[in-house]
Amino acid sequence: MARNITKIADLIDPEVMADMISAKLPNKIRVTPFAKVDTTLEGAEGDTITVPSFNYIGDAEDVAEGVECGTTKLTAGSKKTKVKKAMKAVELTDEAVLSGHGDPVGEATNQLGLSIASKVENDCIDALSDEDADGRLKYDGSAAEISYEGIVDALDVFEEEVNGEKAMFVHPKQVTTLRKDPDFISADKYNQQVILRGEIGMIANTRIVPSRRVKEDSTTNCYLNPIIKLETDEETEDEASALTIYIKRDVNVETERDTLARKTLISVDEIYATAVSNDSKVVLAKFLKKKTE
Repeated sequence: MARNITKIADLIDPEVMADMISAKLPNKIRVTPFAKVDTTLEGAEGDTITVPSFNYIGDAEDVAEGVECGTTKLTAGSKKTKVKKAMKAVELTDEAVLSGHGDPVGEATNQLGLSIASKVENDCIDALSDEDADGRLKYDGSAAEISYEGIVDALDVFEEEVNGEKAMFVHPKQVTTLRKDPDFISADKYNQQVILRGEIGMIANTRIVPSRRVKEDSTTNCYLNPIIKLETDEETEDEASALTIYIKRDVNVETERDTLARKTLISVDEIYATAVSNDSKVVLAKFLKKKTE
């Protein structure tokens, strides 16, 4: 009679875990849904990418009959971004896998996915919050706490003719101030139109999303609040998104067996880069922290 033997290899499948983590990543982060995911780096050589950005050539001009039209030089800027590897690992004993409380393998998969997602999200916020980046649009509201008026002034840095849809990342400690503002529209008043994970409300067509990853400027005692345009003005902008995640290698799970200790090491990594790919679609606003903080 054949024996059905459960092996650790049957319970820990790297390919299955990699697929599960890849599927869960979008639901674990709030910034990435605004970003374009670019996989053109997969299989390409090198560890540095160049992010181009074209400058607007200007409006068309009147030209009289029979007169030649002048030409305009198309110019572009660029910035280099280093590709990096994010990695995390856990160890599971055979006893934990076979008879541990709950689902150790499932929990390990969940925790590893959360770890990678958190790292990618933090890098996205870092890219959006870089005050020294060339071409970064900024609003200095450091003289006062966040408010409706301050947000409106920051939005006007975009110099839009039509107020397009945007998202703004705020620190949870700024939320109370906004909710007490009479011009703040709580998400429960338009719950059928909530489109962003974590969205709590709206100000001036800008969706407010709290995140503990919002950076602080200790020198000025301020929060750095990125604002991202979610729509493209096709008359004046190319299709480049505000933020891009360049994937060199997607989620990769590997296992290693320690036979003497009867343990399995599970490691996960992702090789990628994050960059602001359209400076015209990001404004970095600075607002004073509460005096009690």
